[in-house]
Amino acid sequence: MNTRLKVALTALGASAALFAGTVGDDFLLNTRNTTLALRKEGGRWHVLHYGSRVDSQQDINALAWNLWTGGHGHGQRRPASYAVYGEKTLTIGINKYGGLQVTHADGCPTTSLEGMKAETLDDASGATHLVLTMKDRVYPFHVTQHFRALADCDVIETWVELRNGEDGAVRLGRMDSFAMDFPAMSDTLWLQNAGGQWAAEAQLQENAIGRGQTLSFGSRSGVRDAFENNASFMLTAGCRSTETSGQVLGGVLCWSGSWGIGVQRDFCDFVSVRAGVDTSAGAYVLDPGKTIVLPKFAFTWSSAGKGQISRNIHRWARRWQMPAGSKLRPVLLNSWEGSYFSFTEKVLHDMMDGVKEMGGELFVLDDGWFGTGKYARDDVHRDKVGLGDWVINPEKLPNGLVGLNEEARRRGLKFGFWVEPEMVNTNSWLYEAHPDWIVRERRRPVNVGRGGSQTVLDYTNPAVRENIFAQLDALYSKIPGLSYIKWDANADFFNMGSPYLDEAHQANMPFDYTVGLYDLLARIRAKYPDIDIQACSSGGGHADYGFLRYADEFWGSDDSDARERIFIQWGESQFYPACAIAAHVTAVPNHQTGRTTPLKFRFDVAMSARLGFELHPKELSADDLAFAKQCVSDYKRIRPVVQQGDLYRLVSPYGHSYASLMYVDESRDHAVVFLWGMVRGNWSDYPGPLALQGLDASKRYRVREINRRKGGNLHCRVDGKTLGGQALLSMGLPVRLRGDWDSAVFELTAE
Repeated sequence: MNTRLKVALTALGASAALFAGTVGDDFLLNTRNTTLALRKEGGRWHVLHYGSRVDSQQDINALAWNLWTGGHGHGQRRPASYAVYGEKTLTIGINKYGGLQVTHADGCPTTSLEGMKAETLDDASGATHLVLTMKDRVYPFHVTQHFRALADCDVIETWVELRNGEDGAVRLGRMDSFAMDFPAMSDTLWLQNAGGQWAAEAQLQENAIGRGQTLSFGSRSGVRDAFENNASFMLTAGCRSTETSGQVLGGVLCWSGSWGIGVQRDFCDFVSVRAGVDTSAGAYVLDPGKTIVLPKFAFTWSSAGKGQISRNIHRWARRWQMPAGSKLRPVLLNSWEGSYFSFTEKVLHDMMDGVKEMGGELFVLDDGWFGTGKYARDDVHRDKVGLGDWVINPEKLPNGLVGLNEEARRRGLKFGFWVEPEMVNTNSWLYEAHPDWIVRERRRPVNVGRGGSQTVLDYTNPAVRENIFAQLDALYSKIPGLSYIKWDANADFFNMGSPYLDEAHQANMPFDYTVGLYDLLARIRAKYPDIDIQACSSGGGHADYGFLRYADEFWGSDDSDARERIFIQWGESQFYPACAIAAHVTAVPNHQTGRTTPLKFRFDVAMSARLGFELHPKELSADDLAFAKQCVSDYKRIRPVVQQGDLYRLVSPYGHSYASLMYVDESRDHAVVFLWGMVRGNWSDYPGPLALQGLDASKRYRVREINRRKGGNLHCRVDGKTLGGQALLSMGLPVRLRGDWDSAVFELTAE
């Protein structure tokens, strides 16, 4: 394995560290407010408790699950820290739901692990890093399980390394990163996840899990992994949780390829949670002497409802997972909906003038700038040609990207542009030269996607990654101060094979493709650390923490309709912080839905995430342009609170004709409240006082409505007043909405 690929694999877990000491048979892995209690019994590590913090090992041992409290015991299994297929249960039978299934070199399909040693590592970041080393009781097959507890955000990261010490190859039929059994969490369970498709991402759904049931969801796209479902969940134990109440386990899988998550509840109320790489294309072949590192899984616990799960994961993302999570994101204009493929340098310069006048900070050129000769991307050929040929179309841009960058800098703007490096058109110079560089089956005709010619490059092949890196490097290195790259990916795996891999390893393609993608992203990030990267994949298809290990944000959805974005961003906010969610103000009628909403409403929705534009500013009236300038100015002032503050979801759009959320900064001196009314009939539910959260009860806050249009509605009768935090928390903020698409933003400042 080459050095860069080893780096990419290591990034799936965490950085290397030195061993600090051995661990006894009992271990408490603590964060500030939670405890994962483990015990070694019968040679295996088991889970005694995961939930609110308990500091006494003696008390945990006394209260932990055992046969006496576990029903009649038929087929029970001890709660394993990493469950495997074929391991003997506590009474009779074997575990058939284990998250790891290995077919050994001699054909044996079961695994039985024993713990060899447990150690803690010196972690320079201050995290507690526990390593459990295990081995099959018969075969030289090794499993190393990592836990990394991050006290400041109450999150535990875990990942697994598998090493084949057998004489022949083994086949991994299941290879989950997280395969933990929890004893008798509750006799009532609810599973929430975010599903959806293009232009309707992150739609929340919650289902009860009955005894003997397994609920599972996932994505087999291979590329647009956050379509259909997002790789995250919240599992409530007990009565159905709310934003502020309930016992909730939350988790995210950090993976950009195909994946699956499942929760099983047996008739003894054992809960088995599985999360990991999908192997529906076939078992992964791990050769003798080889090691595979499975993706990271991050999990957290809340005894105060779903809102705390979100805040924990948001803090973890900004501080531990994203490359620059504390960096404030710029206000930008993306050219796509303002011009699509039909642009000239003059059109782009006019857009730059417009975004500069509105107070924007960055101009991004979207699709349509590349390709030469018969494969030049233009308004005629559109998306049918040119992918893979990352060179300037000189007829369209005589002065190239360098010239556009200079024009942007002259206006005091930063510059960025769009690429789609995972894809290639069969109508391209790259494909003509290397038809064997795409993902495809050897004997079947090539299936194509968008434009009738789009396919996925085979990133298992180092030569393919080297070619794309060289092309991108040649572009990036020539643009002084290049600030931003929009990285798109508009296809799934329409073909399931690799010309690069041999016949025995074809089923490895989906996993190895994603590792190859991370290899390329890591190289780009290392050479160009100051370039911000947006993860886009037909909209929100790359909304995952695997990609956000290298990217700074993701495009929330191609659906920019403000009403739809309330629901999309509500779902994405369950696990992704506002700084990572790109939201743009676009023209009306909306290009996806045809709906017309007020400019203020569109601003009030987009400002609750990373604000941007996707329109031609010259199409705004003088009044609208002046209002846009006011909104951008307001956003820049509240940006640190929105992008770095704690999120509190106050009123859900599900089941209401309005919605509200708020952000509070770490000092609790500054807060922002968003209120959005949707279609509201005469008998709509009228907002009661908004029950604010997160404020300091001992402080007094000045309340001010911002983003108001001249002569527009006043939405709060205490606008301009200074009120006590205790009263605002207890009595709420009195607000009012009038008619359809009415909205408001309130800024609260401690005095």
